[in-house]
Amino acid sequence: MSKIQPSRPAKLTGQRRFGIVASLYNSEYVEGLVEAARKELKALAPKAQVDLVYVPGSYEIPLGVKAYIDSAADVDAVLAFGLLWDGETMHAGLIATAVTNSLLDISLNYDTPVLHEVLVVKTAEQAKERCLGTKINRGTEAARAAVRMVQTMDSLPSNDIPF
Repeated sequence: MSKIQPSRPAKLTGQRRFGIVASLYNSEYVEGLVEAARKELKALAPKAQVDLVYVPGSYEIPLGVKAYIDSAADVDAVLAFGLLWDGETMHAGLIATAVTNSLLDISLNYDTPVLHEVLVVKTAEQAKERCLGTKINRGTEAARAAVRMVQTMDSLPSNDIPF
C-alpha cells in the first residue's frame, strides 16, 4: 500500500458535475472519505456541482452509481465509497470482487470515470488511516484521480470530427 498521496492536479475550470455514491454501512469511516473528497473537489473544481447519493451498503454501490449516471445530466465522474471488514469468512472478498467488476463495467459502458474506493480493511487502524486521516485519505486520492480522469477525457479527440 502506498503511503504517499498523489500530488494535486491542475484546477478544472468551468461547470463540472461529480457524483459521490456512498455506503451508509460503516458510516463513521465512509463519511471521512466523503468529506475529504468534497473538500478536495471544491479546491480542484471550484465551480463544480457535487451530488451525494447514499445506498445501504457496499454491495448496492454499483446500482447507485448506474442509477445516478442514468438520472443526472453531463456527469464528469462518479466516486464510489464504502468500507468492508475482511473477516473470517469469504463474504467481504465476494462483495469486493462483485463491486469491482460492476464498477468497471459501468465506467466502460457509460464512458464515465468511476473511481473505486470501496476499501477492504483488516483493522480499525487501517480504516482510520485511509478514511479519517489526512496523510493517505482515499477520499482525497479519489477526488484527485477523478479530476485527472476528467482532464484526460477532455484531452482526447472528439468523435465529432468528420473524415
